[in-house]
Amino acid sequence: MLTSFFSKSKPFNLVVIIVLMSLFYIGANAGHWDEGFDWLELLEKLAVLLVLVLSLLVLNFIAKKNELTKRSAYKTLLFAIFAVSFVSLLRNESVIIANLCVLFGLRRIISLKSHIAVQKKIFDAAFWICIASLYDFWSVLFLILVFFAILNFASSFRNWLVPFVAILAVALLTVCFHLLAYDQFYSFTDWFQASNFDFSKYGDLKLLIPLSVFLTLLLWTLIQYFSAIQKASINRRPVLSMILLSLIISAAVAIFSPTKNGSELIFFFVPLSIIASNYFDSKKDRIFKEVILATLILMPVVVAFFF
Repeated sequence: MLTSFFSKSKPFNLVVIIVLMSLFYIGANAGHWDEGFDWLELLEKLAVLLVLVLSLLVLNFIAKKNELTKRSAYKTLLFAIFAVSFVSLLRNESVIIANLCVLFGLRRIISLKSHIAVQKKIFDAAFWICIASLYDFWSVLFLILVFFAILNFASSFRNWLVPFVAILAVALLTVCFHLLAYDQFYSFTDWFQASNFDFSKYGDLKLLIPLSVFLTLLLWTLIQYFSAIQKASINRRPVLSMILLSLIISAAVAIFSPTKNGSELIFFFVPLSIIASNYFDSKKDRIFKEVILATLILMPVVVAFFF
């Protein structure tokens, strides 16, 4: 049974998920070598694959360390399924790197609940999110999450200034790098990416089918997540609320993104994986969960071969 296999977080489960995700990634990028083999391009693709795998591991670490889910493999499985369902995502190096940087930032944001090295963690979180914005501009919206964490865990006046120091640090480092490497000034126009509100590509079945399935899954599992927040202790509620806020910000990033090919949804998959994992971790509706899980696993295969 699928739920029995993935209900435990063991190295073997993780290896299976990584292998499956790697196979889809290789399949999505194999077409790049039709015109000739290039070692440099191969190394670049392998590096991006490692970034994608590392994103999976960081998500697993964040969820386990902060008890966002039970110790199951559902969150990593779901993230892998979501990612491989969009070929354009697997071919977009920028959003994969940006997502990893946001995950690093999320890790530091959630760790603020310990009230240890607060200013350092705030700086690190804002710094990583600003780095992410260099690859995908609208991921800068995740700075809202930093200020939300400050409000809940460290609301002294000095702490509110720290994110701006991180923003300035990234700006200065970026400008200096471009002056040294390219002998040109890095301006706001180089950083900014204009929004595109043309959603016509979402009518393509390759995008419409997985997106519809994922939104249905979100609506189905969100009710239970709200219940989990209500039952949580006062200290735990802000952390669970951060995942909800992260989901909202991810939706905003996708809406404002200049690309509308499915790759912009990658930020949406982290909070969705955590929220949906809480549903699969519950003991009720076991047979129904088997059906849902089987559908989710088969869906990227069906979309890849039949659409």
